[in-house]
Amino acid sequence: MTRQPEFSATSSLTQKTIAVIALVFGTLTLFSGGNVLFGPDAAQAWAGDYVGFVVWFNFGAGAIYVLAAIGLWLGKSWAIGLSALIAVGTAAVALGFAFVVLRGTLFEMRTVGALALRFGFWTIATGIAYHGRRRG
Repeated sequence: MTRQPEFSATSSLTQKTIAVIALVFGTLTLFSGGNVLFGPDAAQAWAGDYVGFVVWFNFGAGAIYVLAAIGLWLGKSWAIGLSALIAVGTAAVALGFAFVVLRGTLFEMRTVGALALRFGFWTIATGIAYHGRRRG
C-alpha cells in the first residue's frame, strides 16, 4: 500500500519553494546568531547594540527553522504546527523586545525589521502549508 502525501500535489511547488527559503533562512540565522554569540569580538562589535534574549531566541529558532523546512519539503502535516509555533514564538519575542526597548534598552533598528521579516515569513509559510494540506 502506497502512502499518500500529506499535502496536495497542486501545492507541491509552492511548498518546496517555501521549504527551500526556510532552509536558507534557518542556516543563515544559525550562522549569524552563532557568530554574535560565539564568534570573534569583531562579530559582536558589528552587531552593535543587540538585545541578548532576541539573539539567543533567533539562534535557537534557526535550528527549528531547519526542522520545519524539512517537514515542509516532505509535506508533513506537523510542519504546519511547527511553522505556526515559530510565528507565535517570534511574536512573543517581538513583544518582549518592544517592552525592553520602551524601558530604555539600546537596540539596533535592524532588529525591528528582522523580527517583522521573521514573523511575516513564518505566518505566510503557515498559511501556505495549512491551505496546501490534503483534505481527507
